[in-house]
Amino acid sequence: MSTQMKSHEIDVDKGEKYPVTKRGRDLINDPLLNKGTCFTLRERRQLGLTGLLPPRVSTVEEQLFRLHENYNRLKTDLDKYVFIEAIHDRNETLYYRFLMDNLEELSPIIYTPTVGEACQLFGHLYRRPRGMYLSSSLQGSFRKTIDNWAQDEVDIIVVTDGSRILGLGDLGANGMGIPIGKLALYVACAGIYPARTLPVMLDMGTNNKKLLGDKLYLGEKHPQREGEEYYELAYEFIIAAHDRWPNALIQFEDFTNEHAFSLLKKYRSRFLCFNDDIQGTGAVVLAGLLAALRMTGEKIQDQRLVILGAGAAAIGCADMLAAGMVENGLTPEQARKQFWLLDSKGLVTTGRGDTLAAHKIPYAREEAHLTTLREVVKKVKPSVLLGLSMQGGAFTEEVIRAMRAHIDRPIIFALSNPTIKSECTPHQAYEWTHGSAIYASGSPFAPVTFHGRTFEPSQGNNMYIFPGVGLGATLSGSRQVTDSMFFAAAKTLAAQVGEPDLEAGCLYPKLKHIQDISAKIAVAVWNTSWTEGNAIRKVPGNPLQHIKDTMYQPRYLSYEPA
Repeated sequence: MSTQMKSHEIDVDKGEKYPVTKRGRDLINDPLLNKGTCFTLRERRQLGLTGLLPPRVSTVEEQLFRLHENYNRLKTDLDKYVFIEAIHDRNETLYYRFLMDNLEELSPIIYTPTVGEACQLFGHLYRRPRGMYLSSSLQGSFRKTIDNWAQDEVDIIVVTDGSRILGLGDLGANGMGIPIGKLALYVACAGIYPARTLPVMLDMGTNNKKLLGDKLYLGEKHPQREGEEYYELAYEFIIAAHDRWPNALIQFEDFTNEHAFSLLKKYRSRFLCFNDDIQGTGAVVLAGLLAALRMTGEKIQDQRLVILGAGAAAIGCADMLAAGMVENGLTPEQARKQFWLLDSKGLVTTGRGDTLAAHKIPYAREEAHLTTLREVVKKVKPSVLLGLSMQGGAFTEEVIRAMRAHIDRPIIFALSNPTIKSECTPHQAYEWTHGSAIYASGSPFAPVTFHGRTFEPSQGNNMYIFPGVGLGATLSGSRQVTDSMFFAAAKTLAAQVGEPDLEAGCLYPKLKHIQDISAKIAVAVWNTSWTEGNAIRKVPGNPLQHIKDTMYQPRYLSYEPA
């Protein structure tokens, strides 16, 4: 597996041989090339590995058995995260085989919720470098700096400034765990080649006093850059990345609301980029709501939605759901009147006396100001309650029972991450609605048995959406990522939910089918991009099979020396 190979250069299923130029310990220490104890005796002789490995040649199944055995000895999720990332650092093929074989079990470890704890302790857990750190002290030299990245072809870049990590807030350079985890999901869910991904930390500094006082903190110890200086640094990164890899998709991740909206607005029409917190979250919530409405038999344009939260994710959801209403006959103005948003000051209204952020204005209500969620629920009588507030327990028993009092099947999405930030648990939602709630969360929860019926709570995880969108955008050579592409992705995802899933309370399909789901989303995205005139490459005759044929599969190659 070359560190610079293209997805079509090697058919791993046919066991084709690939020449490598590294030998001995250099070969073993390259996680993209390392096979560990699976190097054959002939490879060991020819590549200078004899004596550097135990004499017996293993099968990959034996390596996986060893991994499982050691993994199962570990007691905490954080320990499991560290163990799995150690595999990531020394043998990427084995790491991705382990991950893809056990995705439902391992995705909460490598990403939310465990990645949140790992980010908080990033400097204390640090082992080996992964990705690139572009810090403010390097301003003016970003383009030169990224030449230090060895891969000449990159398809996906995930970048964060660490300023708003999950529901944990400003973690500065510790936020690097987020791009690393997101790109692992790109590989596992959409078959992007590991060597063609790049995690980036845009280190603008941090305002987190605890981190500034932590002697093991690895980022720059100064307050976060602000104003024009901030945007100059962000622009320098985007220009440098685009100059080095003009076809790469840039995914913005976990930026503050102010910067998330501004960066997306500035660059979405100029470069191939999107913000997963805004657009990805909106798409996955739309897909979940479309599935939920199959259970109630109602139409999206008839829903009354209360959203606790008015940040990037909340506005992204409102915009995507409003687009769904518009597709079903409402005007944009009519659609926005179906939403009631609450921020830290209560209901977002035009007359409450404060200056509203620009992204809130389209959803500001012209009505009396209410300060609490309970008051809004009692007045509005919503059919859908969305939580994107980062306020654990905000959906209280009083709020949920008030909602249930006026509707038979309340739709409740408690989407804040990590688990401790969830607005309510599935058990609470089912208990307080006498088992009638249609529930989804942002973090994973175990099945719940209530009055003899077992519910499988749905996790509205962006991993259902962004890998397929990224795959479709890059394969099509799209010039930009549009909201229409996310809308197509949401409808495609919703269509993958079967009747047995709905019977069990699931609003999303099983993760074991994620590569097939991502491939179908990629087809929808490619078709949309081509129809809009953004795609460089025409949709192939059998797009689904074509896309599946490009997907990376973690199998060892047979190496021959150059």
